[in-house]
Amino acid sequence: MRIGVLTGGGDCPGLNAVIRAVVRKGVEVHGHEFLGFRDGWRGPLDKLTVPLGVAQTRGILPRGGTVLGSSRTNVLQVEGGIETVRRNLADLGVDALVAIGGEDTLGVATRLAAEGVNVVGVPKTIDNDLDATDYTFGFDTAVQIAVDAIDRLHTTAESHHRALVVEVMGRHAGWIALHAGLAGGANVILIPERPFDIDEVCAYVERRFEKEYSPILVVAEGATPKEGTMATQSGQVDSFGHVRLGGIGQLVGDEIERRTGKEARATVLGHIQRGGTPTAYDRVLATRFGLHAADAVHEGDSGVMVALRGTDIVRVPLEQATRQLKTVPIERYAEAEVFFG
Repeated sequence: MRIGVLTGGGDCPGLNAVIRAVVRKGVEVHGHEFLGFRDGWRGPLDKLTVPLGVAQTRGILPRGGTVLGSSRTNVLQVEGGIETVRRNLADLGVDALVAIGGEDTLGVATRLAAEGVNVVGVPKTIDNDLDATDYTFGFDTAVQIAVDAIDRLHTTAESHHRALVVEVMGRHAGWIALHAGLAGGANVILIPERPFDIDEVCAYVERRFEKEYSPILVVAEGATPKEGTMATQSGQVDSFGHVRLGGIGQLVGDEIERRTGKEARATVLGHIQRGGTPTAYDRVLATRFGLHAADAVHEGDSGVMVALRGTDIVRVPLEQATRQLKTVPIERYAEAEVFFG
C-alpha cells in the first residue's frame, strides 16, 4: 500500500513526531510505502510531493514546525478541487491519506472520505478546541511557553508597579488562556466564551493594587467585551473565512490606564506559542497518535480520526470530530474566577 501524508493549517509543535511515528510503524511493522505532500492540501491539489521514508524522518522528533510544510489552502474553495485531489492521488498511486491538522484541514478530509477517498485524520491544534478528543498535541507546549512568559512578567510588573496584559492565542476557545492563567497565577483571565465587563476588569486591577501587588491579566485573542466596543478585526480573512485577530490585549491595557490611572503594558505572544521544540508530553501524545493512525490505515478504517480519551487512543468518525468546536465550559472558568483580583 502507498500512503500519502500531509500537514495542514498553522504549524504546531509535535507535527514531526506524528510524521515520524506514522512512517516508522507503517514501513517497519506493516511494510507500506509513504509519500509526503508539501504544504498542506496544496500538495495533493498540485501534485507537490517529496520522498518520505524512515531515512527522511530520522532526527525530526524534537523539531518544531513540519518538515512537510503547511498552508491554509482550502480544496473546497477551488473549483473542481475534490475531483482534482482524487484524480491526483490515483495518478500517484496513493491508496490512502493521513491528514494531520485542525478543524479546517480535517473538514476537507471529512469531505474527501465522503467521496470515497481512504482518509485517516490526526488532530492538531494548539488551541485544544477539536471536539471528540480530550487533548490535542501542541496545546501543552503553547501553554508552557505562555506560562514561562507570565512567570517573567510577574517580576517586571512588581518592579515597576504596572498592570501587565498578556495576549495569547485562542480565536473561539480560551483553553490556552485558562490553563496558562491558572498555572501562571494570573489575576484576571479573559476568554472568548465569556464576554467581559471592562469595569469589572478594572475593579479587579484596582483591588490588586490595593493589596500592593501588580496585576497580570491573560487575554485570549478572541476575547470581546460585553458592550462590543473594543473588538478589533483587520477585515482580512483566510481561505477558510477566518478573520485575522489581534490587538485586544493592547485595547484592554489602554482602557485600564484610562479608567484607573494605573500604568499598563501589553505583551502579545503570538506565533511564539507555535514555534520551537515540543514538550515531552506533546512528543509522546503526537507519537501515539501517529502509531495508531498507521494502524487505522493498515486496517482500511477510513473516515476516522485518532483521539485521546482518558489515557487511551481511540478512533472516532471524522464527521463527529469536526461537527463543533470544544469550548471552555462556564464551570471551568468559574474555577479560575476564585483567583481574580
